[in-house]
Amino acid sequence: MDSRQLRYFEAIFEKRSLTTAAGELRVAVSALSHHLSNLETELGHRLFHRKPRGLEPTAAGERLYTHAKAILRAMQAAERDVKASGGEVAGDVTIGMAYSAVKAIGVPLLQRILTDYPKLNLSLSESLSGATLLHLLAADVDMALVYNPPADMRLKSVPVLEESMVLIGLERIIGENDRPVAFHDTLDMPMIILRQGISARALVDDATLLKKLESKARFQMNSVQAIGGALIAGLGCAIGTRLFLQEYIESGALAVRPVVEPELSRTLYLCQMAERPSSYALEAVQQLVIQLVHDAVDRRIWPARKIE
Repeated sequence: MDSRQLRYFEAIFEKRSLTTAAGELRVAVSALSHHLSNLETELGHRLFHRKPRGLEPTAAGERLYTHAKAILRAMQAAERDVKASGGEVAGDVTIGMAYSAVKAIGVPLLQRILTDYPKLNLSLSESLSGATLLHLLAADVDMALVYNPPADMRLKSVPVLEESMVLIGLERIIGENDRPVAFHDTLDMPMIILRQGISARALVDDATLLKKLESKARFQMNSVQAIGGALIAGLGCAIGTRLFLQEYIESGALAVRPVVEPELSRTLYLCQMAERPSSYALEAVQQLVIQLVHDAVDRRIWPARKIE
């Protein structure tokens, strides 16, 4: 297996057609078919089901595509990194961020890239924390800001801040603003939480507490907009951070109550794939992101505690 085979396979997988992939790669269809056949023979597995209207990846094909993307991305990064050695920071960097991170440092990050690293191309992807982690594991992004990532040998994770969780909702639903509320009392309220699955870890990392919340939840959603709208409409309350719905809280539209017994918090990590080689560009962006996160905490834009 070599890089050309992986590049050809990647194009076939994404286009689901030998003809379309051959046109994009500017190679003959027969040559592309030959390379695919050799690759399947070498691996001992069919990578696609041949169908009248194109190709459908097999389970082996799906797995190879994940590896191929990571390998090709690493090779491109290595080439750019060596060429840029000793010179200006340049190349392409893709970063995934949870919603709160984009809200706090998204624009400052773009501004600093423009002024400090004009030859660096940054792609910024926003999603809920669980989806952001999946993008990293699938090699769709080079690094990611993720809440409460699971213990995984594939990840190299650096904690950058810790946020306290509060109860958010209309005062008539959650009670007097800023008065502490015991966690067990929140279970009697009409709770709205992130949908079950990997995204839910961003809310509460304690599996026991999370199960209690999920069992009592009135609604489960994977949309920040929908959760905010439901809270304003008085359909329930939610456990989150002050930054999560900061505008509504500051305007007085929503009340907040600190959660105690136990106090709830979540930790934000900057994650990269442990086996993926770093580069000057990646290191520069990593340092800049950590600096901006800590600066947002110092300036009280991000209500949290820094982790040095």
